[in-house]
Amino acid sequence: MNTALQSNPTVADIDITTHGSDFLWAVFSVMAATGLGTMVWSLKVSRGERAFHYLSAAILATASVAYFSMASDLGATPIRVEFTNYGPQEVNGALPTRSIWYARYIDWTVTTPLLLLEILLVSGLPLSTVFITIFFDLVMIITGLIGALVESTYKWGYYTMGCVAMFYVFWVIYGPGLKSAAHLGADFKKAYLYSSLVLTILWTLYPIAWALADGSNTISPDGEMVFYGVLDLLAKPVFALFHLYSLRRCNYSSLHLKSGKFSDYEDLSGAHYRGMSDKQAEAGVAGQGVNGTTTTGTAAPGTATTGANHFDAAPATQMQHATQ
Repeated sequence: MNTALQSNPTVADIDITTHGSDFLWAVFSVMAATGLGTMVWSLKVSRGERAFHYLSAAILATASVAYFSMASDLGATPIRVEFTNYGPQEVNGALPTRSIWYARYIDWTVTTPLLLLEILLVSGLPLSTVFITIFFDLVMIITGLIGALVESTYKWGYYTMGCVAMFYVFWVIYGPGLKSAAHLGADFKKAYLYSSLVLTILWTLYPIAWALADGSNTISPDGEMVFYGVLDLLAKPVFALFHLYSLRRCNYSSLHLKSGKFSDYEDLSGAHYRGMSDKQAEAGVAGQGVNGTTTTGTAAPGTATTGANHFDAAPATQMQHATQ
């Protein structure tokens, strides 16, 4: 029995119903389950090849928190509508209010840059291009939030700015990004192109949902939740699994994502460390010289000695003391 709306009463005149909350709980369950599955999947691959698994898990964990909040009828604030296309024409002599779900925008502020990273890291683009692309992605989200919170027609100015920022992101993806991915090989180009097509096609539908919901108050809050929920399911768990699968034949070393530490390549079990200790002990025994002194090699007069251990010539008195 879903009692979320009884525990957290609606704050706006136009808000979700129990049916909308039920749908949001279902989306939350899918997000959480897929996120846990992605983390388990990451354990099946080497440490140096988990970057995209971790990105996907972070995206899904963030989305799970957002959908838990919205399913509980939390994370929203009432804003007076500009148009009365849906709901009552007036309430107490004033325009009605509609719930604006800022929890969703917080989710997008975290997840859309991570989604872009999943694509752009496959392209081999320079970090400067990646950073400016993520910046305009954040502009897209923040202008959408500001526009949703504005009650007057000026909201459409922010909407336009957000759309312009989105088109810049698309230009980077299909312009420099696609060209750069082609230099990494056919497998990377194919994975990059297919993932980009899936994500950008889905992203073009979000401004439509915004215009129908937060912008013009044309669809019901329950309809808004279904619209955004289906898009988020496709753009997050479905996309994450598709992207990870598309990278299965790609050589991660071409992306230079590994730290270079042996932990990226080796098993960090106790047996591994015991093996290292045994090798060090053997090396120590082999290097023991007469009277317990360590012999690391000799250097001819006038030549420099190199290596981890470098010894200077000692005075005769010190050599005599060492051999006593």
